[in-house]
Amino acid sequence: MTITRAEIEAAHARIAPHVRRTPVLHQSKAFGHDGPVSLKLEFLQHAGSFKTRGAFNALLSQEVPSAGVAAASGGNHGAAVAYAASQLGVKARIFVPEISSPAKIAVIRSHGAEVVIGGARYADAQEACDRYVAESGALRIHPFAAESTMIGQGTAALEWEQDGPALDTVLIAVGGGGLISGVASWWAGRVKVVGVEPEGSRALHAALEARGPVDVEIDSVAADSLGAKNTGDLVYEICRQTVDHVALVTDAAIRDAQRTLWRDYRIASEPGGAAALAALISGAYTPRAGERVGVLLCGANVELARLAEVAS
Repeated sequence: MTITRAEIEAAHARIAPHVRRTPVLHQSKAFGHDGPVSLKLEFLQHAGSFKTRGAFNALLSQEVPSAGVAAASGGNHGAAVAYAASQLGVKARIFVPEISSPAKIAVIRSHGAEVVIGGARYADAQEACDRYVAESGALRIHPFAAESTMIGQGTAALEWEQDGPALDTVLIAVGGGGLISGVASWWAGRVKVVGVEPEGSRALHAALEARGPVDVEIDSVAADSLGAKNTGDLVYEICRQTVDHVALVTDAAIRDAQRTLWRDYRIASEPGGAAALAALISGAYTPRAGERVGVLLCGANVELARLAEVAS
């Protein structure tokens, strides 16, 4: 399985009227690195994360039944599907686990979707979603293990290349792997793509190490967005060919990145949204002198009370 640049270009043309072209912030030196750092501000996307790209591409590239769409999500994918469905006049039901933050559930509901809360983890919500799809005939919009989703996420890299300076390496947070699959497919063979996962939620790292998808235990501050138990075959096959390696970061490093973003840029980032930057700040990824590094800041659906605790 491969995703082509032509497919990503076609998806960009398809979704461009519906998504924001998020800005790129370029700095000559930042975060302790002596070389240039480029930040793709994808947290400014509709519904607060990059996932809106994949949601629109999925909805616009296939027929939607009268039963509407359904999705399982830790929060951000659900918010994106709810937003896209509302803009296209489609009914949506979103299944979320009990660990989902109230802030993310509120965003989903604000876009008119029905929310079903249940199960301790994302995998439980996915099982409930699958049962509903089987019974109702609704179209399932998977958060990562679907070609249309991955291709849609890859449009962020297309824009980044067009709008920003040339890059040597990009750091991409990984939950289930849909974002990094799309981004790495766009830059395959041209830019080094490094995944970043929490130590307590390392589905892609474990898959690459085991040479195949495996289940992992989830225990991380970023579990509501980077908490997939298993990447699945599709993500693994793409990433084993296109991703250089996966760097692991601690929860403490993620919180430090959140603090840095708020203190220095007034960016309110959720833990998963700050994970890629955590790799650069903590040294989990150490660039060579002068290396041109890109960091995708992917999500902003954070409870402000939680952010205040981290930032204090």
